[in-house]
Amino acid sequence: TDAREAEPTSPNEIGGDHFRSSAVFLTHMHPRQTEGSDVKVGTSLDQMYAQRFGQDTPIPSMQLCIENVDQAGGCAYGYACVYTDSISWASPSEPLPVIRDPRVAFEKLFGVGGTSAERAERRRTRRSILDFVSGEMASLKGALGPEDKVRLDRYLTDIREVERRIQRVEARNSSGEVRELPEAPAGVPDSFAEHVKLMFDIQALAFAADITRVFSFKMGRDGSSRTYPESGTDKPFHPASHHGGTERGVKDFNMINKYHVSMLPYFLDKLKSIQEGESNMLDKTMIIYGSPMGDSNLHNHRRCPLIVLGKAENRLAGNLHIKAPDGTPMANAMLSMMHTLGLDDMTAFGDSNGLLNLNLSLIHISEPTRLRRSRM
Repeated sequence: TDAREAEPTSPNEIGGDHFRSSAVFLTHMHPRQTEGSDVKVGTSLDQMYAQRFGQDTPIPSMQLCIENVDQAGGCAYGYACVYTDSISWASPSEPLPVIRDPRVAFEKLFGVGGTSAERAERRRTRRSILDFVSGEMASLKGALGPEDKVRLDRYLTDIREVERRIQRVEARNSSGEVRELPEAPAGVPDSFAEHVKLMFDIQALAFAADITRVFSFKMGRDGSSRTYPESGTDKPFHPASHHGGTERGVKDFNMINKYHVSMLPYFLDKLKSIQEGESNMLDKTMIIYGSPMGDSNLHNHRRCPLIVLGKAENRLAGNLHIKAPDGTPMANAMLSMMHTLGLDDMTAFGDSNGLLNLNLSLIHISEPTRLRRSRM
């Protein structure tokens, strides 16, 4: 489907695709070109859901990222940096801040202590947050049945394991050893995979406790020069994205994208392992993975692929490959997703001109032999 609102609409916007695309992905509105505070794009899909269904949770939504952020001033081509950093917008003029440090995300969800000094002291002495709530946990266990006691113990074990991993990262990064990411906070792992998995674990813990029902997670930055040796190529991301159409260049960029997507099964398995009533958390969740950039070499925003995962309270059948007609706005797919999530009174979203059926029984695909059904 097409993310046409990421395309330039005037000569002075040409070339700035990387600096406005992220703001388009979940809004499908065209960002105002400005380096000042008068930013404007649109309310994002995740925030529409959070405003309707997230107000009963302690945290209506959280925004996470992997790359560094710079939310002050302009980035390039006349665009404020918030357009590059933020995919979540509470209103057309209100980009939401993103959290890169797993420690900060963990403390926001589970931190205890009345002041920042008290929380810092707990970290300094390496005491677990669970030590501060042990009395409440003992009292709660006394009122639970055997199965719920097992679930609670498993949940507390998972919290402690994530906390230990964060502590190990901080200790390693504070040891004085040379870091691959010298500018990153101590809580940010140098390893991309370790960082992503920690963030996935934090999301799963939050979903399991119903602390929040909405996350957005920006796994990369358009202009990033980060390398991913585990992908099979040492070419930096942004230079690799401008592959020139050569076979070697396309393969290098394919390896990076394949590596990024390979992180998803970890999250899916984590959600599937969480019991939720008679089902599991994956069956009750909708995960959208994609990009507003179709051909990064040409700054083309047409024919952008999307992956939708989970069953959204069994409202999605899954195991479908939908080939949308050329020219279909991505906003059509997202409007259909919002209907699936319960916002079925919405008649339009961004530049939508209709709906995209997400539960087709007959699917047209260009090369059927390449379609493989996945089991999750």
